[in-house]
Amino acid sequence: MTQGRPLLNRRLAEFGTTIFAEMSALAVRTGSINLGQGFPDTDGPEEVREAAVRALRAGHGNQYPPGPGVPELRTAIAAHQQRRYALTYDPDSEVLVTAGATEAIAATLLALVEPGDEVIALEPYYDSYAACIAMAGGTRVPVTLRPDSDSGTYRLDLDELRAAVTPHTRLILLNTPHNPTGTVLTREELAAIAELACERDLLVVTDEVYEHLVFEGDHLPIAGFPGMRERTVTIGSAGKTFSFTGWKVGWVTAGAELVTAVRSAKQFLTYVSAGPFQYAVAEALALPDSYFEGLRADLRTKRDLLSAGLAEAGFEVYRPAGTYFVTTDIRPLGGETDGFAFCRALPERCGVVAIPNAVFYDDREAGRSKVRFAFCKRESVLQEAVSRLKELKAR
Repeated sequence: MTQGRPLLNRRLAEFGTTIFAEMSALAVRTGSINLGQGFPDTDGPEEVREAAVRALRAGHGNQYPPGPGVPELRTAIAAHQQRRYALTYDPDSEVLVTAGATEAIAATLLALVEPGDEVIALEPYYDSYAACIAMAGGTRVPVTLRPDSDSGTYRLDLDELRAAVTPHTRLILLNTPHNPTGTVLTREELAAIAELACERDLLVVTDEVYEHLVFEGDHLPIAGFPGMRERTVTIGSAGKTFSFTGWKVGWVTAGAELVTAVRSAKQFLTYVSAGPFQYAVAEALALPDSYFEGLRADLRTKRDLLSAGLAEAGFEVYRPAGTYFVTTDIRPLGGETDGFAFCRALPERCGVVAIPNAVFYDDREAGRSKVRFAFCKRESVLQEAVSRLKELKAR
């Protein structure tokens, strides 16, 4: 303590070490299979890795790259948005490269939110959302996605969303496909959100890092809905799509005024990052459709493998429509209600690590019995994890 004050800024006082760090350390300490933190256990395409090697050897990006990102990558991002979604962006003024989606979220919220502004976020939400809103001095307003046992999915209550908007609401923070629930917002839901944003003159920040991991149907960017292009900041990332999460290459696409605002905050965070990897990601984004289709098919198979195994082990399973996470309810296991206690004991019980969903909620009770597992692992690893988890039912 100095001057009678805690050292940590009071805006961050509620945030300690992330649950991901805690559970990953527990996995290492116990030698458990880590189905907690969302990173693949194999590298992405060899040709993309070789593109990074070529860039390193050629001296491309070994020094500071341009602040907005290397032109090759910005052009590739714009081309990707045009090819996939018929969204046109100027690579010079409407695309910004960031240190992963995490920095994109932070820079966007720091740029657009002032003290007193309210930010609506779909709960449960990725933990950095809450921290970034707090650092910006905003107030987070959760709108809870609720599980539906009949359909085996989570759903958004549009009436609850509309009721959450007040005169202080600055923006709606979306995540679709949604981590941790795997929910993919429908065309009707997105249209209703777009109509609300236009009616109440709200900005929308949309985290779409799992855009290529939609297992049924197609991903629909809200920026493509009427009236939304100039009020939407879309966030993307190479990590989840190409299985190079350590490269930390993300991006923002938006109208020029929004990108200028976000860049004003971003330049005082990392300024620039991942120089040689930017050139490699530019090549990755130009991979043929067969790559993206193969990725989706592979992860769909793994989703089904783990979901079936969890159900057989006694969990209630909410089948994800996207991402690479599956949410479960532990109550059917008998006597299990506390996700934190369950996850901390699970490595010793059967050698598997998961994440308690309560960390993603303001209302911890709403996620108390829910636990998230990642299926972005080799099939052999998932099969072994399923075998171990079945021991829970046997006891």
